[in-house]
Amino acid sequence: MEQRSLHIDPKSGFNSITKTFHSLRSPVHLLPENAFLSVPEYAFSLRAKSPWPDNSIALVNSITGQRISYSEFGRRTKSLAAYLQKVTQLSKYDVAFVLSPNSIQVPILYFSLLSLGVIVSPANPVATKSEIYGQIQLSKPVIAFATSSTVDKLPKLKHQTILIDSPEFESMMVNSKHEFEEVKVRQSDLAAIMYSSGTTGKVKGVMLTHKNLIAQTVITSAAWEMSEKRESPSVMLFTPPYFHIFGFFYSIRSVALSEKVVVMERFDLKNMLKAVQEFSVTHVALTPPVVVTLSKDGSTDGYDLRSLKTVLCGAAPLGKEAIAAFTARFPKVMLVQGYGLTETTASVARTVGPEENRNRGSTGKLSPGFEAKIVDPETTEALPPCKEGELWIRGPTIMKGYVGDPEATSATLVSDGWMRTGDLCYFDNNGFLFIVDRLKELIKYKGYQVAPAELEQVLISHPHVADAAVIPYPDKETGQVPMAFVVRQPQSSISEAEIMDFVAEQVAPYKKIRRVAFINSIPKSAAGKILRKELIRKVVVVPPGSSSRL
Repeated sequence: MEQRSLHIDPKSGFNSITKTFHSLRSPVHLLPENAFLSVPEYAFSLRAKSPWPDNSIALVNSITGQRISYSEFGRRTKSLAAYLQKVTQLSKYDVAFVLSPNSIQVPILYFSLLSLGVIVSPANPVATKSEIYGQIQLSKPVIAFATSSTVDKLPKLKHQTILIDSPEFESMMVNSKHEFEEVKVRQSDLAAIMYSSGTTGKVKGVMLTHKNLIAQTVITSAAWEMSEKRESPSVMLFTPPYFHIFGFFYSIRSVALSEKVVVMERFDLKNMLKAVQEFSVTHVALTPPVVVTLSKDGSTDGYDLRSLKTVLCGAAPLGKEAIAAFTARFPKVMLVQGYGLTETTASVARTVGPEENRNRGSTGKLSPGFEAKIVDPETTEALPPCKEGELWIRGPTIMKGYVGDPEATSATLVSDGWMRTGDLCYFDNNGFLFIVDRLKELIKYKGYQVAPAELEQVLISHPHVADAAVIPYPDKETGQVPMAFVVRQPQSSISEAEIMDFVAEQVAPYKKIRRVAFINSIPKSAAGKILRKELIRKVVVVPPGSSSRL
């Protein structure tokens, strides 16, 4: 090991012999994989060490103001777990399907199920019946938890569906008539089956273990201690959906860090700003388009946002121009960026502290315990710093595989624990990771590769553009040309020619936008990722002619 470390560049983390990038963070201690420890046990153990009392607030409903303290959170979790164990008779390794919008009941449900060794499988509440059926075929649940608005989409399962917005569910959480019997859960046991977005192929069920989630909690707690010194609990406004890996993990992380979490059922910009003001929010998680919107004139007029200290941003690359505009508008707010996937149990790289967050455009440095390679997609050769290639990751939060899909698993999890991400990336000479785009989404123009994300960042920097997406448009002469779908700002009448000229001034000739279509909104996944496939289907109805510059 000592000999190997001689070849590791202390600035970039790159090992010139193995062609591997190593984390430059301080190492963290992880328990053996076969140790008995569930995610709730670990999160509650960290919560018990917190300097803040049990009557401090755990969850707040952003609309009604209903609050649940940490002591109540613990009681409700135990009461619900006891009911599900003794009455419903759920047992270890059962799968529970959860179909619900965000609510303060969802984290309690997650903790109760995980403490029973039940595998949690949350899905998007706006999914169609056929999509839900496909997910259920993958995860094979014995029970579903839903709301009165989503229950009709569910087929009949072994146990009757439980409505989490019903008086009966409230009773399960508060009436402790049953004694909870502790369940021995190993770190290697399966904790969750999360559904990948399906934007790059058929939907897949990502299998995550208790070890994956505990390791991510350990790593996140260490990063938090490095960057946050607080005299009172952080107030996190929670906007991402709990069924997504970001939301699912944050339901665990918030307990481990004793945060006060303000839960929004669904994202709305005005309600978000109102909640920041009303609950003195210190931290908020946002997608890149929302960060861009906040940077533009008039977006926050009439709201007091002085409590806001940190904005966490992920889901897609955020351009340097967008970061500069946000920082100019909110000079006292730290903009933290990170990179992760459902398959990596959320973040594997992030920025820590004010200095790193000034490195605009980067998603930060590798988290403790991780290694990475940048691999040439054609030659499979591992590349040095500042060279673009596919990012491969190895570390303690990598998924177990895709449920019921050995072919997809073996295509993603390759030899020696490495996982292929499908993302085109590079590390700079200081060990910062930069995301270029999805490999499969690159536009091939006359042999050149054009990253849609780069052009999208240029487009949304225009003051008249509210949002934008770029897709490949088929062309006989060049193969493909970049086509932009643009959402104008209200009252804007910016033309196709003005859009194309604006981009042309800032990029190399082969990257120029050649077609433009205006649209009311950009289709996105719940995590804020652009659904390019939906836009590609629309191009057949876009008339050629004035909007084209070939």
